[in-house]
Formats: sequence, C-alpha cells, structure tokens
Amino acid sequence: MHPKIKWNTITFSCVFSIFFLQISTPPYAIGASLVKENSSLKQKKVDLDLNQETDPRVRELVAIGGSMEEIAAIRGPSIKTPHQAIRELKLGNTRFVLGQSQRADLAPNLRRVQLLTQTPFAVVLNCADSRVPTEIVYDQGLGSIFTARNAGNVADPGALGSLEYAVKHLKPHVVVVMGHEGCGAVHGAMLPIEERNKEPTSLQSLLNQILPAVAELPLIRDRKARMREAVINNVRLQVSRVNEDAVIKDAIHKKKILVIGAYYEITSGLVEFLDSPEELKLK
Repeated sequence: MHPKIKWNTITFSCVFSIFFLQISTPPYAIGASLVKENSSLKQKKVDLDLNQETDPRVRELVAIGGSMEEIAAIRGPSIKTPHQAIRELKLGNTRFVLGQSQRADLAPNLRRVQLLTQTPFAVVLNCADSRVPTEIVYDQGLGSIFTARNAGNVADPGALGSLEYAVKHLKPHVVVVMGHEGCGAVHGAMLPIEERNKEPTSLQSLLNQILPAVAELPLIRDRKARMREAVINNVRLQVSRVNEDAVIKDAIHKKKILVIGAYYEITSGLVEFLDSPEELKLK
C-alpha cells in the first residue's frame, strides 16, 4: 500500500472512532458528568485572564487561587440605589453610542461564575425586535440586566409575572419599559381595524393592548415623527400598567425601585430616557 494512502486510512479510522464514542455516549452519562462538575463548581479554583479583569479585588483573589464561590461573592452588586442604576444605564448607552463598549466578561470561567448567582441591577421590559439587543445597547455584561421581551414591550400577564419574579427575588433597583424606533407591533396597532382583523388571534390580542396608546394621537404630518410619538405613548401606557402591579407598587412605595420609560433609536444607537413624571404622563 502506498504510504500516503496508509496514513490517510489510519487518520480516518481515528477520527471515526472519536466520533463514534461521542455519539454513542448515553445521555444519562453526560447528565451525570455535568451534575458532578457543577457540584464541585463552588470549590473550583478560578483561572482567569487578569488582563480582562478590572476589579482589583477580583484580581487579588484570583492571584491567590480563590474559588468561584469567592469570586461570585465579590462580584456582588455594586449599585445600591435606583438613581445609581439609571446612571449606569445612561453611561453604558453612551459607551455603546461612542463605540467604546467595555464588556469584558465573556471568558469561559467568568461565564461559569454566573451559575452561582445573579444580581441584576436593572429589569428591562423590551420589544422582541432582533435589532434591539438589551445588554449590548446598555453595554452591560452577564447577570447585570434581567430582560422580559415581547412584541411591542407590552405589560401583559406573562411579562408582569417575569417582572414580579425579578423584583421580588432578585432585588433590582430600576424597571425600564423600552420601546424603539420603527416598532412593527406599534405600527400594526395603528392600522385600520379591517387590517388588524386579518392577523392571527393571539397577535390581534397583543395589538389590542397597544391600541389605547395610539387611538388618539395628535395630528402629525411627518410619518416618522408620528411613529415616534406612537411608540413613546405606548411606553407611557405600559409603564402605567407596570406601576399598577401590586408587587411592583409595593417595591416603589418602599423606595426599592423606580419604574421609568425609554426610547431606543436604532439609527443612532441612542436611548432617550423618560424618567420624570411629566415625561411619563399619558397624553
């Protein structure tokens, strides 16, 4: 046999054997392996790239061989108040707009630390639109923002349940309802009833929850400006619904959180914050 053909045959045989072992591993064996790995996660020593780490406390702990549990404890929330939370969102969006994003927590071991705890400082009810990635827009890393999403950022029972969970169990400091430029759901709610009735039943139900925000818009001739006003008015409507939720209302009363609105401009990347009573007043 030609030496080259013999070598290729051996190589193929090795690759095939490895592939066969991978696909023949029973699921319960994989599951058992993962359980065993996760059970020792808390004590596992962390091997991080110190060049990516900005927190001096973490750098020091890594240098002396700290565990993931210890790292997670140090990485607890540094934001303590609603106003600090809003400020961090504004600063993060500024970095995003300027192309100076600082998200440096994508190393494998930093992702593993997230398994032990999550301490989001903000909750965002965002539109499901693929052009509006919440964490990227605010330049925030893993575990910083708890996000609930649906078309039109509607505060329906499902979304409110997610917000209640976050507010009650994760202790964030701000809830943001964020609409965006060119929202298709808001546009759909603005269509004549004959057009809306052609949509599937569940989608009609969703559009009906946006309809009060766009039913009596002021006369604005510019189409883009009218659409912007519709989206912002929908944000105001959904914020008012969030504020009426019993769990969230209690947290507001205890001064644990604030509920604000936001409008994301896709073309510029800029987020306009609606964080005063006047800006959030339904019109």
